[in-house]
Amino acid sequence: MARIVVKFGGTSVANVERIRQAARHIKREVEAGNEVAVVVSAMSGKTNELIGWVNEASALHDAREYDAVVASGEQVTAGLMAIALSQMGVQARSYAGWQVPIRTDDSHGAARIAEIDPTELDSRMKTGWVPVITGFQGISPHNRITTLGRGGSDTSAVAVAAAVGADRCDIYTDVDGVYTTDPRIVPRAQRMTKISFEEMLEMASLGAKVLMIRAVEMAMAHKVRLTVRSSFDDPDAPQIAPDGTPGVPGTLVCDEDEIMEKQIVSGVTLAKAEAKITLRGVKDKPGVAAAIFGRLADEGIVVDMIVQNVADDGATTDITFTVPDSEYDRAVKALEDNGGRFEYARLSGSKGGAKVSVVGVGMRSHAGVASSMFKALADKGINIQLITTSEIKTSVLIEEEYAELAVRSLHTYYGLDRRDA
Repeated sequence: MARIVVKFGGTSVANVERIRQAARHIKREVEAGNEVAVVVSAMSGKTNELIGWVNEASALHDAREYDAVVASGEQVTAGLMAIALSQMGVQARSYAGWQVPIRTDDSHGAARIAEIDPTELDSRMKTGWVPVITGFQGISPHNRITTLGRGGSDTSAVAVAAAVGADRCDIYTDVDGVYTTDPRIVPRAQRMTKISFEEMLEMASLGAKVLMIRAVEMAMAHKVRLTVRSSFDDPDAPQIAPDGTPGVPGTLVCDEDEIMEKQIVSGVTLAKAEAKITLRGVKDKPGVAAAIFGRLADEGIVVDMIVQNVADDGATTDITFTVPDSEYDRAVKALEDNGGRFEYARLSGSKGGAKVSVVGVGMRSHAGVASSMFKALADKGINIQLITTSEIKTSVLIEEEYAELAVRSLHTYYGLDRRDA
């Protein structure tokens, strides 16, 4: 018997039929003798509809009332899920975030979870009941409903799993696991049996959209084992792991120590629409980098790759960095209107770049991964514009027209293609 928290995203509960399908997955776990808690998102598209209603009512609105409206989507799903489970003979009841309670700070629209009292959930689970909890929301210190922002339901599920001491947290979504790269680009991509928290965190931050970064960070901090699996699989089918052995389908995201054989490179990621900006002839003095990137931070612009080259005379430097294409114009304007906080000779830039990255915990103990990546790209005639590295990843900025060729080439180069494809 295990204690499991299962989470269903918006596409998995998009209508009553899909809610019943999700309920069958829950029933299977209950019948296997497991203690189960459920976290649900709003039906697909419902949150955007509710946000639209709020903005239609008033472009300038109270963030507390925004949360009260937007949080109602998950409440509908939780109630319908509890009804579906009860109709199948599974004892279930719905819980809004404030009823658990899931306590947050008072940053409405982007709240962070402070504490979850597991007493009520623990009591229900021990007696065979299935609590169905609204994701994405909690209650502030002032007893107002709060919402958690992007990735809120995944984050809620991981937090609940940590609070109740779950053996694992199953994230049901519209894909059947984590792949070595996007299967739409590389049909020979492999579904991984296991991936470490650190690798998943890097892949999520580099463009893989299977899990939200906040949820992975929380899982890593609290050692909550995650499983990414598909809600569209047949709930009554034999439970087979990706390696063909009996077990949980999908990909297990876990501590590095649980992975016996570590690949040098586990995955290749792609993020398009990357804009590059270069400031040439920047007066090089203490605090200049802080002034430049502080100006961008003031505008809420997220900077990614950064490269700095100091001139031979030591008096000036060139600084190159990337921002999303959508932020390029705002970033240029912010740098030009800097109020004399820093000086530079010339600004240049371009949109339409692509960031390709290779990720793997095995890179820690293997030299030459970066150089081999550069050689593989050079062999295909792909020019590299920027390079950044960390302990377990190497990223390059290239022209977007070569992005998919780069991904396919690196995927093959590092032996990640399925042999049976």
